[in-house]
Amino acid sequence: MSTVESFLHDLEQIRTNGPLVLSITNYVVANSTANALLALGASPLMSYAEEEAADLVAISNALVVNIGTLNSPDIRTMNTAWQAAAAKGIPVVFDPVGAGASGLRTGTSLSLLGTYSPTIIRGNGSEIMTLAGESGEAKGVDSTRSADSALIGAQALARAHGCVVCVSGESDVVTDGNRGFRIFGGHPLMPRVTGLGCTATAICAAFAAVNPDPVAATVHAMAAMAMAGSLAAKQAKGPGTLQLHFYDALYSLDTVDAGRLFKVVAL
Repeated sequence: MSTVESFLHDLEQIRTNGPLVLSITNYVVANSTANALLALGASPLMSYAEEEAADLVAISNALVVNIGTLNSPDIRTMNTAWQAAAAKGIPVVFDPVGAGASGLRTGTSLSLLGTYSPTIIRGNGSEIMTLAGESGEAKGVDSTRSADSALIGAQALARAHGCVVCVSGESDVVTDGNRGFRIFGGHPLMPRVTGLGCTATAICAAFAAVNPDPVAATVHAMAAMAMAGSLAAKQAKGPGTLQLHFYDALYSLDTVDAGRLFKVVAL
């Protein structure tokens, strides 16, 4: 069971060691996720070039594969980087943005998962249900399904791929097919900010880089997101200032904040 103390230990490891997180991510969120990783204490590295993918994996502590702005060259880069990450043994966090919205997104997601083994899959309810073979009914890249409705699919997906699955929602669900946890917190304004889901994926990678237990790492990452969102919302006047204060909240998260806001329960 993840605790306040185990969360704070991982957070200190990130801040002390600054793990390098290589992200092959979508163009919409690259700046946001890089800033969030820096605020947390990790080190971001963004790249889309297949020619340097293996070299960059060699110096990285975790890899993010995010299909948000998908195209053929990036698909080749994702394959090259994931193959190198598997050979090196570093955690890979996969974000199937918009799976179910198009044949390209769904097919690419299923192809990658059929070829490689992710450490963590993080998505919204619609995306996770699509990958689990259920009807996700995606609305573009947005979800029409809650984390609760996707729980059974998430458990099946986790067991099928031997990984952890995280479903984001009003409360977040994390499962490896056997163990399961729910994370509370955040704020209703958070879905109004582009890329906070993708930011959660990057934060999962940072925690996975310092904690060999991917369930605990994912729970701690989503708790950090929830706590920072709650703190930011107290000062925000809308989505724009929420994002501004969110970075500051990640940067300043401390023992007092965690003691008040860390809310994780076993399923």
